Amino acid sequence: MSKFKRISITIIGHNEVDHLSELLPDLEWADEIIYVDCESSDESVKIAKAHNCSVFQRPNNPNLNINKSFAMEQAEGEWIFYLDPDERIPEQLAEEILARIQNPQDNMAFYVNRRNHYFGKWLRHGSQYPDRQLRLFKRGHGQFPQQHVHERIEIDGKIGQMKHNLYHYPYQSISQYLSKFDFYTSFEADFLYRQGIHPGWFQSMRFLISKPITRFIRRYLLKAGFRDGWQGFFAAIFDSLNYAVRYFKLMEQLSREDEKNQ
Repeated sequence: MSKFKRISITIIGHNEVDHLSELLPDLEWADEIIYVDCESSDESVKIAKAHNCSVFQRPNNPNLNINKSFAMEQAEGEWIFYLDPDERIPEQLAEEILARIQNPQDNMAFYVNRRNHYFGKWLRHGSQYPDRQLRLFKRGHGQFPQQHVHERIEIDGKIGQMKHNLYHYPYQSISQYLSKFDFYTSFEADFLYRQGIHPGWFQSMRFLISKPITRFIRRYLLKAGFRDGWQGFFAAIFDSLNYAVRYFKLMEQLSREDEKNQ
């Protein structure tokens, strides 16, 4: 007879050996760790198995939510906390998680505030904090939409709020940022394509001028991103340029199709 599992942690990853080496040793308090490897070429699977993770291997789908959903389906815990490899659960948050699931007070899920660290600096402004995330939920009461990479989990039931922070280290270097920027803007461009968005005067004004300028003003000026130094400026400017780059990639994709059809 299998042991009752109170809490499962689910993780998906692709070539995340460095992050997993730091993350997994601090998760021994969890009853179960589900790791879904997405075609890694490094030793991610070896590291996961060494830390007693239940390992599954899946295609590296650009829509990360598909594999996140798969990971959740494998979890046996009464509660699930889904985690990215570049995130960390500090000791205080781990203790709070265990306390919350012991006495959830009718809550089926919990929000947690996330600290985003860019190039070694915690960004406290520019809409970067509190970056509220819905991560802890009771099994059977949460599911991921699977249309878009940034869709949030949907919860059936009451949602509470945790006190302690989740730590996030997405970008250790500018090169790493640009690599992820390229990945996400390509996915966004494909999403626009599937929505049937076509370049024109209105869409060009929207994606190349209106959205980038509005977002930069909001994040850097109104939300005081300037108080986070050059890292705050970098985050605000590239977050704003995301709209323009995804739109240019959409135009590039449509141009290639036109060339093939000629």
